Amino acid sequence: MIIAIISLILLYYLKRPMGLISVSPEWKRIFNGGMVAAGVLLAVISLNITIISDLARIVSFVLIGLIVYVTLRTEDLQHRKGMIYAWLPIIGIEVIQALVEIISESFYKNYETYFEAAGFFAFIWAIAMWINNSKQRKALEMEKLKAMQREKEFQITESLKTQLERQVAQRTKELTNQKNELQHALKDLQAAQNQLIHAEKMASLGELTAGIAHEIQNPLNFVNNFSDVSTELLTELKEELEAGNKEDALEILEDVIQNLGKIHHHGKRADSIVKGMLLHSRSSTGQKELTDINALADEYLRLSYHGLRAKDKSFTADFKLEEDPSLEKMNVVPGDLGRVLLNLINNGFYAAGEKKKELAEKGNTEFLPKVTVSIKKVDSGVEIRVRDNGKGIPEDIKAKIFQPFFTTKPTGKGTGLGLSMSYDIVTKGHNGEINVISEPGEFTEFEIKIPNQ
Repeated sequence: MIIAIISLILLYYLKRPMGLISVSPEWKRIFNGGMVAAGVLLAVISLNITIISDLARIVSFVLIGLIVYVTLRTEDLQHRKGMIYAWLPIIGIEVIQALVEIISESFYKNYETYFEAAGFFAFIWAIAMWINNSKQRKALEMEKLKAMQREKEFQITESLKTQLERQVAQRTKELTNQKNELQHALKDLQAAQNQLIHAEKMASLGELTAGIAHEIQNPLNFVNNFSDVSTELLTELKEELEAGNKEDALEILEDVIQNLGKIHHHGKRADSIVKGMLLHSRSSTGQKELTDINALADEYLRLSYHGLRAKDKSFTADFKLEEDPSLEKMNVVPGDLGRVLLNLINNGFYAAGEKKKELAEKGNTEFLPKVTVSIKKVDSGVEIRVRDNGKGIPEDIKAKIFQPFFTTKPTGKGTGLGLSMSYDIVTKGHNGEINVISEPGEFTEFEIKIPNQ
């Protein structure tokens, strides 16, 4: 009778799904048929009809043996082996006990206590194995869930890989176009250099032109270097994608995007430098002349203001010249010193104009841009100050403003050559000094000291 009950229990649990794992519909039909057979055998055994009940018990032994054999030998049911191992001791003891009872009932009664003890320990074994089987089932479910999650992540990675490949192809095309544009810019630069070399007015600017021609290599070197680095990053990106390292691939892609932005920035800078070279070709003769500094400052102050007004009719500003009537004429290069004054005054008007725009956006329309040029005779020569009431210069960039190609203006607004050239004209061309004093948000003042020649 116990064997028939165990058969029912095993067949019931064999057909049930084990977490995410379930048996096929065909096996379910077989197990359902087995349960019907086990139920019939259990009912017949319960009748206690001598021959019929004994025959039913033998058939139940055959049924349980068939269940054990099929479960252990069938590949589709391998995940159910733990359940069979849990009940196998009880099944063995029950089969032996039944056979002994049929063969010799007296022998069975003498050792019935031992059979009961063995049955008890077998039952404890079944419980322990059942608990262990449950843990294994849960672990199996967890592994299955992890496998499904990995499959999902793999699909997402494949989709992302396709998208990244399209983006890389697009960026590569943009990079190629930028390289072509830089090659055209380089050709324009070479043509401009040839024209400047043959121009008589460039004789006095030979050193400056050579410096600019040398510095033009800086943005081109940046472009070449970032292009090489981007190529290496793209190779690493491909490797990371093939390895399935999604996070590393995204970090590399971010580096590629930043490199492309830098290439674009330096390409624009190279173009601006070419235009700046053409502008500076209109230089003076470089010969020092006795010059009225007061009149020179007045001329370039007005030239700067009216030049800005010509470009932007809405631009308004106040300007003032504080002359020193006691200052005599000095030996300077009027064209070069005029260029310095023009650059500083233009910068002053620009800074004050930007401050006016920012204040206007905040509702303050009373601010008026102002540039003041002060000239003072000193024992060593002359001191010229150009002061504006603009946004000022932060402390962290004061040391950089005279460096070639450094500018705080947006792309297209400046090349970074103006202050550098002004510094060279004052210090090298006139053996003077140029310094800057500034308070962020309040003013900027450039101080030029030119000694007597």
